[in-house]
Amino acid sequence: MLRSMYAGISGMKNFQTKLDVIGNNIANVNTSGFKKGRVTFQEMMSQTTSGAQGPTGTKGGINAVQVGLGAQTGSIDNMHTQGFLQTTNNPLDLSIEGDGMFALTDGETTFYTRAGNFYLDSEGSIVNPDGLYLIGANGESPITIPDGAQSFSIQTDGTVTYVDGAGDPQTAGQIGLASFSNPAGLQKDGSNLFLNSENAGFNGLVVPEQDGAASIVSGALEMSNVDLAEEFTEMITAQRGFQANTRIITTSDSILEELVNLKR
Repeated sequence: MLRSMYAGISGMKNFQTKLDVIGNNIANVNTSGFKKGRVTFQEMMSQTTSGAQGPTGTKGGINAVQVGLGAQTGSIDNMHTQGFLQTTNNPLDLSIEGDGMFALTDGETTFYTRAGNFYLDSEGSIVNPDGLYLIGANGESPITIPDGAQSFSIQTDGTVTYVDGAGDPQTAGQIGLASFSNPAGLQKDGSNLFLNSENAGFNGLVVPEQDGAASIVSGALEMSNVDLAEEFTEMITAQRGFQANTRIITTSDSILEELVNLKR
């Protein structure tokens, strides 16, 4: 069979994967804290027809003759660039200005997220929509606001304060931010959550606004970092790339048909 047919098939598979990632990005264009994906391709192995030869006393060197055998998916990267902030004026809607992630726990597993839409449960604990507790800077959880509190606020350094029944200010805790040297190495776990991995480079929990750490903005949500114009452009190029690879297969099929017809 012609090698071009297999190269065309590999190209179709890659562009289908690219379209899958683009579709997921567009579907989550309004998902708070969502980080878009990006697909990169790599050349597959090449078949060497003749190897390279060095120069001799009578003639110069000769380059290797190689035929490529198609492409393969190199990586699917999570792009942890900052999304725009949408003002909500809800004090429990938190966004991170800079690097870092909120740390959450169910008592056994620790999760990480950039989606800061938090709530108070029936006991006054700060939780996310799935009921996971928000972890403080010293690793404590939950951060709880007493039932009798008159009001509460969250400062840019993550300090959660409230006014008790007697009108005195009190501190409920301080929100911590998880620091990663390679946030792209985190594994998606669904529901806007990430899990730590061996390649994420977890540096522990840091206090916001200390030693160059990010700050917390109350009353605003970080939205998806998906750019629709970019995604539609990538979708068009992926569609054309897919079509071009199908044309390679149909052209190779026409050549094979001519070869079969030689015996007639």
